[in-house]
Amino acid sequence: MVAAVACLGAVAYLMLVSFRANVVYYRTPTEAVAERRSGDSGNRFRLAGQVVPGSAVEGDHGVTFDVTDGDTTVHVDHDGEPPQMFGDDVPVVAEGRWDGEVFASDRIMIRHGNDYEPPEVTTTSASG
Repeated sequence: MVAAVACLGAVAYLMLVSFRANVVYYRTPTEAVAERRSGDSGNRFRLAGQVVPGSAVEGDHGVTFDVTDGDTTVHVDHDGEPPQMFGDDVPVVAEGRWDGEVFASDRIMIRHGNDYEPPEVTTTSASG
């Protein structure tokens, strides 16, 4: 009985450690800048906000743009192709870490609501 409890405890501990290692936290630009200034800047996290209109510039390696939460703006340097729905004034979540004053991203996700409406499709029938 004692051995079974010890095994269950060990399995629970290993699951908790594994879960913590794989969690990527979500922060607004204001929260991210405050944490960077306090010295916590090496960890990977997700930065969420609106793309500032007119700030996106495509380059050879990806795209750079600014993200804001209305109070703070962060410059993002994304390495890779942005998602198809990426554009001005779109809510995004960029995943990466600080590289000095710039947020270095390698993954962008588009935030959207739960209300999906399929596009209206017109069909034509072929007469034969």
